[in-house]
Amino acid sequence: MERLQKVIAHAGIASRRKAEEYIVNGRVKVNGKIIRELGTQVGKNDKVEVDDVPIYKEEYGYYLFYKPKGVISAVSDDKGRKVVTDFFSHIKERIYPVGRLDYDTSGLLLLTNDGEFSQKLTHPSHEIDKVYVAKVKGLAKKHDLLPLTKGIKIEGYKTAPAAFEIISVDLKTNTSIVELTIHEGRNHQVKKMLQAVGYPVQKLKREKYGDLTLKGLRPGEYRNLNKKEISVLMNQSK
Repeated sequence: MERLQKVIAHAGIASRRKAEEYIVNGRVKVNGKIIRELGTQVGKNDKVEVDDVPIYKEEYGYYLFYKPKGVISAVSDDKGRKVVTDFFSHIKERIYPVGRLDYDTSGLLLLTNDGEFSQKLTHPSHEIDKVYVAKVKGLAKKHDLLPLTKGIKIEGYKTAPAAFEIISVDLKTNTSIVELTIHEGRNHQVKKMLQAVGYPVQKLKREKYGDLTLKGLRPGEYRNLNKKEISVLMNQSK
């Protein structure tokens, strides 16, 4: 069961606020009866009409996608570049990415058409760990990365404490592989954090989102989230 105004908004008829106006003004019917109560709950089998026109109730979809490098985390791009939804062209639902990964960043990205799910996961209070693996310039040293565990100031804000692990260092190429775990999602945050402690990022991949991983997927592939995974993500949101 869902609130009537949410169902109308999800169908693309109007924003949720506008849908509430439609209900109050008597423009919405459920099973042939005019409904003016904003708290009304409707189910899959209920017939909803706006101005006597039945609405199409889209099924919710939840997908885990392995975003390749060089793809935009959007549903369209005015420069004609490839976007993540290009990989879902045969799916009838109008899905969109939950948050974003940079154009040159690869890895785990969630897509859905459930606005409440997306809003909950992208809210600032949401604290699910996100694990990134970065190839950085320089030979990483623990004492340089330690400030990240207490939070550092970047462009006027202080980051939340992060965890790190130095996976490897390569003397020949003067590069290192560093794993960084954060639970925030600001623009270019991982790159800015590592740059701030002296290690510019050359390559970046998001390996994990909470308990979700890229296991079994190659770049450009995706799978459906199961009910348990969806429930865990929703319950971990504040």
